[in-house]
Amino acid sequence: MSTTHSYYPAASLPINMPQKPGYYQPHPHHGYGRVSVSPPEAPESVTTSGVPSYEPSATSSSYAGSASDYDSSASTAGVDLIDYMGDRLHGAFNPMPLDRSLAKQAQTSGELNAKHRELLELQALAQRRLAGARANFANGMRTAKEVQKDLQWTQKRVDALNDRAARKYPKEYKSAQSRYPAPVDY
Repeated sequence: MSTTHSYYPAASLPINMPQKPGYYQPHPHHGYGRVSVSPPEAPESVTTSGVPSYEPSATSSSYAGSASDYDSSASTAGVDLIDYMGDRLHGAFNPMPLDRSLAKQAQTSGELNAKHRELLELQALAQRRLAGARANFANGMRTAKEVQKDLQWTQKRVDALNDRAARKYPKEYKSAQSRYPAPVDY
């Protein structure tokens, strides 16, 4: 009987991995969706230069372990890969920059909302002022039309008085007209 020194288990048992709902698994009996267990760590006596090695040439002959020494069902029974990866991610992930950026985003959003409300208030104020200016302009236009009508009526009265004075007193009217000429209209 030949003795085989193997540092790897003859066959490692896979770990069941949870699947997402609706995930298509073509051959569920062929081991898809499973992860195999890594080989056992070599004991201290098997290390060379402080680094563990799994090559048979790098080990001493004092270790004569075989695949039967490694009970894969006992070592993988308590391993939950999701928890393990979650713990690793939790240890590697620093949430502080994310928290700071989230706080900064909330602060910026609040400032933006405040500016938006301020702009809406200013827009409402501008619309009220514009409505007031339009009312004042309309009132001014009515007043200007009334003044224009009054001036036209007054001009007609002055022209009528001048015509009557020119007819009734022609000599005095001519001398007054030469002494005080009418203004030139531009």
